[in-house]
Amino acid sequence: MSQAQTKPRKNSTYNADKNVRTLVTPEGIDLRLRIADGGARVGAFTLDLTIMIITLIAISYALSYTAFSMNGGGEEVIVAVWVLLAFFLRNFYFMFFEMGPKAATPGKMALKIRVANRHGGHLKANAVFARNAMRELEFFLPLSFFLSALFMMNQGVDGWLTLLGLIWSFIFLLFPLFNKDRLRAGDLIAGTWVVKSPKPFLSKDLAEAPKTEGRYRFSQMQIDAYGVKELHVLENVLRKNDPKTVEEVTGRIMGKIEWPDPEKTENTNAARREFLNAYYAALRGKLETKLLFGVRREDKFDRR
Repeated sequence: MSQAQTKPRKNSTYNADKNVRTLVTPEGIDLRLRIADGGARVGAFTLDLTIMIITLIAISYALSYTAFSMNGGGEEVIVAVWVLLAFFLRNFYFMFFEMGPKAATPGKMALKIRVANRHGGHLKANAVFARNAMRELEFFLPLSFFLSALFMMNQGVDGWLTLLGLIWSFIFLLFPLFNKDRLRAGDLIAGTWVVKSPKPFLSKDLAEAPKTEGRYRFSQMQIDAYGVKELHVLENVLRKNDPKTVEEVTGRIMGKIEWPDPEKTENTNAARREFLNAYYAALRGKLETKLLFGVRREDKFDRR
């Protein structure tokens, strides 16, 4: 199956918002995503840094108490443990949370943003590792240069070399300001971006939608054209109810199942939704019946 494609929305309805992007799935479904703004990303990162600092302070107090309990012995071991825990916190804090089901750190969850795959599909572990490994070059290295520059500015050649390194590092730090998708260098390498992730609200069951009173009757061959994956995509289309997407999906389904007289059916958005609701109910009923007998048809390519 081909990868999903991302591109700016050409429809004039969305041109007013430069943060909106579209994700076109292999089924031709146009999903709208909103790029997280700079303020949300900076705020989330600041919250995460605050959590990391507080955690590090708590670790320091705990280890100090342990060292005190040992009556001054084992200082080298305590220091080694502190360095090791600080290393893991600095390098794996972001990876641990972004590899989770929400693909977001506590700071990102608080600001309702998350990491997503720019090409569609699940966020893979190697992408999370790549984007966070670059954070050392993008943030912690500039921070180290900055601290060094404060103490070495007036110490001859070494101070100037540190300043040049600081300028070079800030190119990576400010990289999101120079591209429309606000991609970090890590995002560019990993194929990810940070998007809005608003709190979802449960909608009513689409199977309880108004009945079409037998207007649409589908043959078994027409219903068997799709599987569980397409059922989920169709459900998302019906819930979002974007007129352009509804029109595109209706046309694709009618072409796939060779629906007679499609011009008479898809004349208004309400008529298209009625058709899609009827097909959704028929497809869901068929797939649920198969599940009762232990048969699960994953997608349209599964011949079960």
